[in-house]
Amino acid sequence: MSQTTLNVNGMDRVVDAQPDSVLLYALRDDLELRGPKFGCGLGQCGACTVLMDGTAIRSCVTPVAAVGKARIVTLEGLGTPEKPHPLQAAFIAEQAAQCGYCINGMIMQAASLLKHSPRPSREDIKQALNDNLCRCGTHMRIVRAIERAAGSMHE
Repeated sequence: MSQTTLNVNGMDRVVDAQPDSVLLYALRDDLELRGPKFGCGLGQCGACTVLMDGTAIRSCVTPVAAVGKARIVTLEGLGTPEKPHPLQAAFIAEQAAQCGYCINGMIMQAASLLKHSPRPSREDIKQALNDNLCRCGTHMRIVRAIERAAGSMHE
């Protein structure tokens, strides 16, 4: 094991991890952050999505060594219970979660979308979420939540 400093949710944090170990394990096991989930381990389902310098990445296939000085944001770093991020508030208002397993990744993917495209069309939203898998079927609520958040962030 070697010590690596990661900037996570605005704070420098030291983790004990092999450079080739994946970011997801450092976040969940070392830093005890439960936002990113282990889904497929292949970067295909999106449950592990976090932001790296504002862009959505799959933490289950991103080696710790690849992070370098980048800023990582997990669901816990978007907002607080007292002041949720507009996406978190919109997902609650639209009741977009059923089992909740995929929702963290959906929110992080949406945060990246809204950072790069503040006023996305419905088709843009669907395209951005195309690789985030949900088995519960709340897809239209998820799309409405992102539309709601985009509107509230730019009023």
